[in-house]
Amino acid sequence: MGKHELLQYVDDLTQIKDYPSFQAGDTITVTYKIIEGNKERTQKYQGVVLQRRGSGPTETFTVRKISNNIGVERIFPIASPFIESIEVNKRGKVRRARIFYLRALKGKKARIKERRY
Repeated sequence: MGKHELLQYVDDLTQIKDYPSFQAGDTITVTYKIIEGNKERTQKYQGVVLQRRGSGPTETFTVRKISNNIGVERIFPIASPFIESIEVNKRGKVRRARIFYLRALKGKKARIKERRY
């Protein structure tokens, strides 16, 4: 078994849950499990998707939210067993795949138009 076949085997083993399709510019709510000692609780993290990166089980996505006037970004692996659900709240209309320019914008300038169908 070569290196490539071994990687493919591991890819097949890791099952990625069925999440709704989302892309950069969308506002999503990620519900994830937090384990503190022997206690377990869920927390919701709502923000704008800045990017999706990678493919397959190694894919990650970055979500940015404003908390107490401070921008907070969190990177989630798509295959994480701690993610319980992803809910798309709003579909954003952006013209690029990675919207890092959002970091420099504040207030009303940081708004994203909603995508029409």
